[in-house]
Amino acid sequence: MTQTATEWHARVADKLVSPEDAVALVKDGDIVWAGGWTSVPPQLCGALSRRGAELRDVTIISFLTPYRWDTPENLEHFKVITAYASPLDRAAVREGRMDYIPVAQFREGQMPAGIDRFDVALIPISPPDEEGWCSFGSGVFFGPTVASITSTLIGEIHPNFIRTGGQNRIHISRFQRVIEYTLPPAAAPIPPRSEETEIAAQVICALVANEIVYDGCTLQFGIGDVSAALPAFLDERHDLGVHTELLPGGVPDLVDKGVITGRNKPHHVGKVVASALGQVPPEDLARIDGDPAYELYDFTHTDDLRMLLQIENFVAVNNAMAVDLTGNVSSETQGPNLFSGTGGQAAFAVGASTAAGGSVIVLPSSSLVNGSRATRIVGGHPPGTVQTVHRGFVDFVVTEQGIAKLRGKSIRERIGELISVAHPDFRAELRKDALRLYGISV
Repeated sequence: MTQTATEWHARVADKLVSPEDAVALVKDGDIVWAGGWTSVPPQLCGALSRRGAELRDVTIISFLTPYRWDTPENLEHFKVITAYASPLDRAAVREGRMDYIPVAQFREGQMPAGIDRFDVALIPISPPDEEGWCSFGSGVFFGPTVASITSTLIGEIHPNFIRTGGQNRIHISRFQRVIEYTLPPAAAPIPPRSEETEIAAQVICALVANEIVYDGCTLQFGIGDVSAALPAFLDERHDLGVHTELLPGGVPDLVDKGVITGRNKPHHVGKVVASALGQVPPEDLARIDGDPAYELYDFTHTDDLRMLLQIENFVAVNNAMAVDLTGNVSSETQGPNLFSGTGGQAAFAVGASTAAGGSVIVLPSSSLVNGSRATRIVGGHPPGTVQTVHRGFVDFVVTEQGIAKLRGKSIRERIGELISVAHPDFRAELRKDALRLYGISV
């Protein structure tokens, strides 16, 4: 039963303060966790920003944030670190105004090295229920682990937050102070697909659904331009499972139709498991709210490689910025310039490839860059490019041109497969690259 504002206000009366009073708990020298994507509390971040001139040596740690820390005022007063760049801070990292910590290893209950100590955590939560339990809403992310290692928790209460099973709860007694969120919803840090990418995604996802996904397998959906569209193409599959980091829209339809049952999973049998919901429309959020089929867990649980290696029918579908002719994947930089971050892609690719030969990379074969068409199947990555996934853990590369099957193939065979899925306008040049770079004529 939905509780009234009066009911939950009464439960937090001894903790409910203004945003300014809440962040007054932050002291000189503190390290402050400010969350990521849907686990960022914008109103608390704003209040802390306004305190900047009063504080010394405060460090802010966040990832894929919809809050703009990259302002002269913030960077004058705070040291800001991200573990995954968003459109709002990638320029600051590239230009040295903010720091970036590469994070790719996750072990349940432990924050990754470099972001494993906090004095204060700013955490968005739902109102407490009758027993005092709050949810992390649609994004658990690192909430439980951060709360376990942080002495001071400040909550930002969002009355519209959904509730799910799994680790999606924290008791109100853990928080020293809370505020009520009263601002408009924060903008998503990932922009919508372009019309061109939308068309490519339709073809790519149809290929993946019909040729790679098989009945009874367990799926991971990468969140990005292409793979998040995959659920709409899975109607003809049966007994699928879901173990993913970020859950895209369209999954409730598949659960209701019996396409997703989770009955073949080695753990969390019968449950849709994710750390957070991403790019999910409001109508899907409403259907997930309170449904026991959905469980959200800490990021260190969903992305723990030891768990992923136990899924022997695993298909992981992830996006890339570019793939070279031998299968090495770049998903986080443009040359040496940071674009995003590793996130869980490397762990899921290694897990799916090792356990089931099911590591899939999806991307359009080309894209428009400053008005000119550029290939995304490249002869070799530019100097300084981060290779997010080693070619040894890439089983399929799918573009709108077709499917490149790489598992067990020689370099010569891989080059042939990848040229076949490149945009036709670039295939001749890629053949020249193959001879120049690898001494192989195809």
